[in-house]
Parts: sequence; C-alpha cells; structure tokens
Amino acid sequence: MKKIKLLFTPIIILGTVLQIAAFGQHNLSGENKGETEKNIQLPPPRFDSETSVEEALKLRRSTREYTDEPLSISDISQILWAAQGITKKKDEPSKYWLEKYEYQGGYRTAPSAGALFPMELYLVVGNVEGLSEGVYKYIPKNHSIKKVLEGNKIMAVHDVALKQKAISDAQVLLIMAGVYERTEAKYGERAQRYVHIEVGAICQNVYLQGISLGIGTVMIGAFKDEPLKEVLQLPEEEHPLGIMPLGRMPEEGEK
Repeated sequence: MKKIKLLFTPIIILGTVLQIAAFGQHNLSGENKGETEKNIQLPPPRFDSETSVEEALKLRRSTREYTDEPLSISDISQILWAAQGITKKKDEPSKYWLEKYEYQGGYRTAPSAGALFPMELYLVVGNVEGLSEGVYKYIPKNHSIKKVLEGNKIMAVHDVALKQKAISDAQVLLIMAGVYERTEAKYGERAQRYVHIEVGAICQNVYLQGISLGIGTVMIGAFKDEPLKEVLQLPEEEHPLGIMPLGRMPEEGEK
C-alpha cells in the first residue's frame, strides 16, 4: 500500500535579527508583557511519512495523559500545517471576502465553506524546544507564528476550562477561534453552522497528524467562553470554539 506521509524535514529557524541554527532558542526576555514580536518562520512541513492515512485512522484516540517531554518546533510546524496550512496558492480571494481582514493567499488543509476561512489558530506554549512560553498566533500565508502574549498561560486556560487535567498536563494548547462574520458575508444565518463544521475538520486533521508524530490530543469544548477570551485577549470578533491539548503519548505501561 502506498503510504501518505505526514512527518517533516530537518529544521531551520529564522530569527528576526539573527539566523539561528535548528532548534535555536529565541530570546524573548526583553519584551514587555503583551508586546508583539515579528513573525517567527516555522520549518517547512513534510508531505510524507511512514504512517498511512488508514493506519492513522485506526490508531486515532482521544488522549488525556501526556509525558513531560517537550515538543519541538518541528512538531508545532507540522501540527499547524495539518490544521490550517496552505496547500494551493490563490491570488484573489472570494468576492465575499471582507477587505478588513488580511487575505492569506490560498486553499487550506481543512475545507471551508465558500473558501472564506473564518478560523484563527492560537498556540498556548508551555514547553517547546526553540520557543519561549507565551501565546502565539498562526499566520498561514507564510507558515509563521507571531507572539501576542508573554508568559505561560496554560494554567489560566485550565482554570476557565473546568480545571481539566488534560489541559494542565499538556505541553502546548491549540485553540481555535472563529470569526463568524467572514462566513456570514456569503451564507447569512447559516454561517454559524458552517463554521462549526470547519472546526470539526480541523480537529480531525490534528488528531491524525498527531498519530504520525507520537503526539496525543483530545478535543475540549467545555470552557467558559468570555473568561477564555479574556485570558487570550482575543479581538472582539474572534470567538473561542475548541481547545486541543498537545503532548507526547506515554508508552504502553507508562500510563
């Protein structure tokens, strides 16, 4: 059987002032809390691995226990690409695209009604080699991330998400936020339904990609919306719709 591969290549991290070798630590200590930094270029994703789609589907489970091992920036790159990476460039957006939002320039790994892409992805980083603690936003158009908040916010998210242990044990949290008005521009009152369908597609992509990386996750929808929005300092139009904790899956017998 031909394998569809999902892991990715050796890493080069481009700093904003220095070009740093693979897995180099970005020095963010001089930033003030809440101050944004220039984009951090992620390593390019790979499009093949030894894990077939069929095998990933068979092994997919909701995992709530993780080891203390840090994730790598290469793991982060691959997970984000699987969730919302650009797979084909497209110069012009849909005629329904709202000009106040920056067009990202192409089709994504997850389907989106009308190609209007209402989802914004955030990483709450606790323990990742090559990244300091903080909250980062994914920029699909150039496969980069931008730091939007300083400090480890994992426990703050834990506290507004019913204090679920899967969140506090994770090394990273992937948070999906929806901008309904992007989809409403074409679909009106049905937009909310279509945005929620898109969340499910992204969620499954992350589950399956995690299998090939040895990373476990679970989709969490139980949280207090406004307190979570406050923790992440989301813009008014962005609504948190799901949390996916990420961490290394323990070996059999370690659970």
